[in-house]
Amino acid sequence: MENNIGWWLTKRAFLTPDREAYVDGGGGERLTFSGLNTRSNQTANAFLNAGVEKGERVGLLLMNSAEFVEAYFALAKIGAVVVPLNWRLVADELEFILKDSGTTRLVFDDDFADTVADLHARGDQTDVGQWLQVANGDVAYFAGDYRAFRDGGDAAEPAIGARDDDMLYIMYTSGTTGLPKGVVHTHNTCVWACITIAATTYFQDGDRFLSPLPMFHVGALTPLTMCIYRGVTSVVMRAFDPVSAWRIVDAEQVTVGLAVPAMLNFMLQVPNLENFDFSRWRWCMSGAAPVPEALIEAYEKIGLEIHQVYGLTESCGPAALIDAENALKRIGSTGKAFYHTDVRIVNAAGEDCPPGEPGEVLVAGPHIMREYWNRGGNPRRRVAAHRRRGPHGRRRVHLHRGPHQGHDHLGRRERLPGGDREGSADPSGDQRSRRDRPTQRTLGRIALRRGGEERRRVD
Repeated sequence: MENNIGWWLTKRAFLTPDREAYVDGGGGERLTFSGLNTRSNQTANAFLNAGVEKGERVGLLLMNSAEFVEAYFALAKIGAVVVPLNWRLVADELEFILKDSGTTRLVFDDDFADTVADLHARGDQTDVGQWLQVANGDVAYFAGDYRAFRDGGDAAEPAIGARDDDMLYIMYTSGTTGLPKGVVHTHNTCVWACITIAATTYFQDGDRFLSPLPMFHVGALTPLTMCIYRGVTSVVMRAFDPVSAWRIVDAEQVTVGLAVPAMLNFMLQVPNLENFDFSRWRWCMSGAAPVPEALIEAYEKIGLEIHQVYGLTESCGPAALIDAENALKRIGSTGKAFYHTDVRIVNAAGEDCPPGEPGEVLVAGPHIMREYWNRGGNPRRRVAAHRRRGPHGRRRVHLHRGPHQGHDHLGRRERLPGGDREGSADPSGDQRSRRDRPTQRTLGRIALRRGGEERRRVD
């Protein structure tokens, strides 16, 4: 069977049509899988009618919303390439990404109308020829009304326009090592990311997943896709607020979720937690930075398991995850490699490090990115390496496509690079542009790692 991420929504709508797929935690839209698929089909056919071709890049500059989700799956169905845009970036930074990616169409929110007007005024500094605004009022003079555009499309299933190793999206990293780099993921790499998450995590039928991270971030986009695969309801926050998070958990009977440590810390500071019913919330994954032991213990006291996860854009999210059995036994660990993932920690000679010794983290699996966009080289043999010198020695993350073997628990004694590098800020809500944030001393390079190396379990 050939893989297409958009088709997953079609299949899910067939299997569980009346189950809720998308819930706006702020009291907005509620869509079943059937309703979401219909909207996605309309969007897909509208884009086809507008002349979108396979491989054409379409940018999404949107807050968390049903429009983001429907457009993402619509574009996946017809073979276009999604370019999720970090709405924390300023116009100059967005201009670079739009030009570098070759984005020709842009869907944007009212929230960013001024920034987009600036981009439009720059003329051929970008290649955007169609501008679509998700408007709750007046539409910019140069843009079309996105909802009217969508509603003009037929609800019939469009012909599938991409599959397997065709590009699905280009997600740009922060550029802390220079200009932002576009990480290319395909339908297959995303499929395998979702499969390895589904095989490793503890989802149950009927789960309701709290999603407060921005959808331009791999920590939101991959779980969102996985929820379609598993038939899990996504309970989405347009923007994070700790009090609202508890209210949503209570009102929407949230059972599982994902939040960065800063979010969890803010939520713990909310007074009178006893006023909220969060008894159904079994676990919450947390990553992008090490989770403090005190935070894990504090949540354990109120009955919520915190499962520390380590991942990065180049791996489509998954790398390592602590399981429920070890979440408290091994506090401070980010766990073992995901099911279809291989993680090793090696020294300068490429030999496995003994437990407790820092080294280079190697991540391999079928969910590793295809390439960095527009960066040359052979994408089938590319390895991404990122290095940071910190107080506990040197860490590197290498990514490569290869066999998948086990690895013992991966400790996190410092913030490993990769978890929050999409765009210019971490997903916890820091709104500052990259130019206003403290400098992170990070080096980066691209290297080749040839096959045939010995791989063994680290005990």
